Amino acid sequence: MVDAHSAKSTTELPDIYQQTTYTLRRKVLKLFGGAFHLHDARDNVVGYSQMKAFKLKEDIRLYTGEDMQTELLTIQARQILDFSAAYDVIDARTQTKVGALKRRGWKSILQDEWVIMNPQDHDIGTVKEDSMLLAVVRRFLTNLVPQSFQGEVSGISVCTFKQHFNPFVLKMTLDFARDRNALLDRRLGLAAAILLCAIEGRQR
Repeated sequence: MVDAHSAKSTTELPDIYQQTTYTLRRKVLKLFGGAFHLHDARDNVVGYSQMKAFKLKEDIRLYTGEDMQTELLTIQARQILDFSAAYDVIDARTQTKVGALKRRGWKSILQDEWVIMNPQDHDIGTVKEDSMLLAVVRRFLTNLVPQSFQGEVSGISVCTFKQHFNPFVLKMTLDFARDRNALLDRRLGLAAAILLCAIEGRQR
């Protein structure tokens, strides 16, 4: 596999990866599988993500639009129904592995936590629910408290993922403004947000 940094230096990334803030919204009235629209800061739709229905292993794709003519990212689980599943994130344009995201299963019982890995599967960071106290409240008292996550690379805060209170439509804001040195590949950051909405959101 080609290292993600090498891939980025030789292939110009699409505009979708050049944004600082995004909003991810679940598509309503979707009968099978999960689907999300990705909006930029001006509320323009810049991406469409869909989870394939009736798959034994999670299979999620990010496209440039709802017509699904141009695929950008492939997010695939390595195993079937794995409590601590690892998901490979692949750039569909170049078929290069960007990295991987792994859910810390037992830790996530009380507080959701994911590991960010590079293309060689070395841990480089985490995505973690905001606080243990709020996490427990959400699980055992009420699910009306929106989730919030902090993304870190090498111990440095690089992004936040914040859900909005809406009992009907799952909506999450992604903010990468803190990542001034581009420590986190934006493709991995978007994949993390999609997984948080598709996997963690499904368990609420």
